[in-house]
Amino acid sequence: MNDIKRILLGHGGGGKLSRDLIDSEIVTRFGTDGPLVGLPDGARLQIGEETLVFSTDSFVVSPLEFPGGDIGKLAVHGTVNDVSVSGAVPMWLSLALIIEEGLEMSVLQRILDSIKEAAEEIGVQVVTGDTKVVAHGQCDRLFINTAGIGRKIPGLNTGVDRIKQGDVLITSGTLGDHGMAIMAARENLTLNNELHSDTGSVHRLVAAAARWADGVKFMRDPTRGGIAAVLGEIVENSSFGIVLKEETIPYNPDARAVAEVLGIDLMHVACEGRMLLICAPDIAGSIIETWRGLPEGAGAGIIGEVTDDRGRVILETLIGGRRMVDIPQGELLPRIC
Repeated sequence: MNDIKRILLGHGGGGKLSRDLIDSEIVTRFGTDGPLVGLPDGARLQIGEETLVFSTDSFVVSPLEFPGGDIGKLAVHGTVNDVSVSGAVPMWLSLALIIEEGLEMSVLQRILDSIKEAAEEIGVQVVTGDTKVVAHGQCDRLFINTAGIGRKIPGLNTGVDRIKQGDVLITSGTLGDHGMAIMAARENLTLNNELHSDTGSVHRLVAAAARWADGVKFMRDPTRGGIAAVLGEIVENSSFGIVLKEETIPYNPDARAVAEVLGIDLMHVACEGRMLLICAPDIAGSIIETWRGLPEGAGAGIIGEVTDDRGRVILETLIGGRRMVDIPQGELLPRIC
């Protein structure tokens, strides 16, 4: 009998399989103490009197170019967002390219131009990198790794341990657009209006919320696994739960249509330009009003509340029912980031 354990595609999906792999094989070797504890989006590193935030991410999206963006913009936004929601101002990026022999030079040029444009718009510098070319068939056209460093925003100290019953959950806009845009492009689905990825930076949203730093408890960009994975991780082993109100969760009608065709729960679908924030209820209105003054926060609103229902995420449905929000197990949507 062949009992050799092997990596599955689902181990990279951001759900339970991913978490199990990280907890059993990575954290046990590198994260028993130090910056990896708690698996933050970005490690906080103390350098003298200054705190830096350091994060890294790899991008293998297919197709390389899609409505609303491409792998280059995605690589910049993904890493900048991880640094930002860790409570820092993004400053520097590394850029590593793994290029398959035969990639059209024009495609590479467009993607590099996108990286340049996105970095300049945010105000981060690409300061180091690496380029490798592999033989045809050893890579799917182009893979990118980016790492980012930012300066910690003074006073903005977030963490699951700060969340309390009565706090509220805010989203900056519609959820699931990126994952559904990728799937629509991949499957050649025809829509009344072309669905665009939400890929974008959340650094200005974080900077705006920092004005109320004392009441900001938690920030995260819901990428792989969507809001279900993020919220499931928050309540795991916690003394609280979260209740969501379906009627307040914003979805793009075209994203909803694609999800229905494919039989996918949009709560499991990645965003690449949205953020979730948990804060004290008395500052929620101020944060939402400020976010709505920014293009990337125009759809901001409250979608849930922290409860005493320990360890559970509950959705109050449109028809008045209640159901558990489950954490995705494996890879529902491969190669979307």
